[in-house]
Amino acid sequence: MLLIVGRIGKPHGIRGEVTVEVRTDEPETRFAPGMVLSTVPGVKAAQPAPDAPGVLFRTPDTLTVESARRHQERLLVAFEGVLDRDVAEALRGTLLAVDSAEVAPPEDPEEFHDHQLVGLAVVTPTGERLGEVARIDHAPASDLLVLRRPEGHTALIPFVKAIVPEVDLAGGRVVVDPPGGLLDL
Repeated sequence: MLLIVGRIGKPHGIRGEVTVEVRTDEPETRFAPGMVLSTVPGVKAAQPAPDAPGVLFRTPDTLTVESARRHQERLLVAFEGVLDRDVAEALRGTLLAVDSAEVAPPEDPEEFHDHQLVGLAVVTPTGERLGEVARIDHAPASDLLVLRRPEGHTALIPFVKAIVPEVDLAGGRVVVDPPGGLLDL
């Protein structure tokens, strides 16, 4: 499974550097020199090549990080082979990803990657099935499990120990003890 770690933004300067909207907790690891990042297929449409009018530019399947640095609260990244502003502009909007198999599990047993939780069954402490985890929303106060209910609607569950006392990855389930009315919102 591909995990999105960033999105290429606008070019910076004339030598091919781009801004990157970071979507990972570990940018220093994901954007280290030599890291090979997959580009998500179908995100960028073919467009005229910057150096050859009439020839379509296709985003490569992978991009290798040449260098990365912080500049005014933004991450600037140079990729191998992206040597000028025109090619950098053609990459704008491209999503960057890594394979989930390459991501080490967190060292803290109480910490989880989003992809580990998505698809898990959500049950009460008595075993009643409530649905499954559709995605994780990262809100300012706490992370939220987005629960897909059997009836088709969704519910938001704060991912805090008082409400989510157990995550059983091996058993494929998340135990939640929701306060009255939480699932009706």
